[in-house]
Amino acid sequence: MPRWIGRLATAAALITFVSVPSYAQQPDVGDEPGLIADDGYVLPPEWRKQMVYYRSTEAPGTIIVQTSERYLYLVQGNNRALRYGIGVGREGFQWQGLLKISRKAEWPDWTPPPEMIQRQPYLPRFMAGGPGNPMGARAMYLGSTVYRIHGTNRPDTIGTAISSGCFRLVNADVMDLYDRVPVGTKVVVRQKPEL
Repeated sequence: MPRWIGRLATAAALITFVSVPSYAQQPDVGDEPGLIADDGYVLPPEWRKQMVYYRSTEAPGTIIVQTSERYLYLVQGNNRALRYGIGVGREGFQWQGLLKISRKAEWPDWTPPPEMIQRQPYLPRFMAGGPGNPMGARAMYLGSTVYRIHGTNRPDTIGTAISSGCFRLVNADVMDLYDRVPVGTKVVVRQKPEL
């Protein structure tokens, strides 16, 4: 047999081996500790922050998260809202409710809760705040829950259902929202839009 056929067979075997998916514990692509956000990433137009027509009986300054739409609205009054594209909880990690922002932090530290560590044992037990932290540039903590509205080091996940229940925005948007809302802001989380 000619050598090139042997080499071709070896290369084909290697490609097959590499391309076979592993069904073992897969990393959550939404949580990549140490990854530095790509500041050059441009959000698709539908996920960019913009002023939109939005009817609501909620007071101006209220945050409304529409999980099914992948949008966070900051009510402005006069049937207007600032709309931000967000990443939301993946299937089994979506929720709804009424909370308030209980705390805010710039470049927050990250301590994954025990339940997350159990599901994703490769995660660090603690990570100091900074550009490689999955919490991103800002965090707004929701009541006494483990959930937050925060930035991300994975801007490409905006518009997806990938998190463990938190709501993520690109860092520029979370910094903008952070500067607009105080501690005590009402946050309404909805699964489906109101009719």
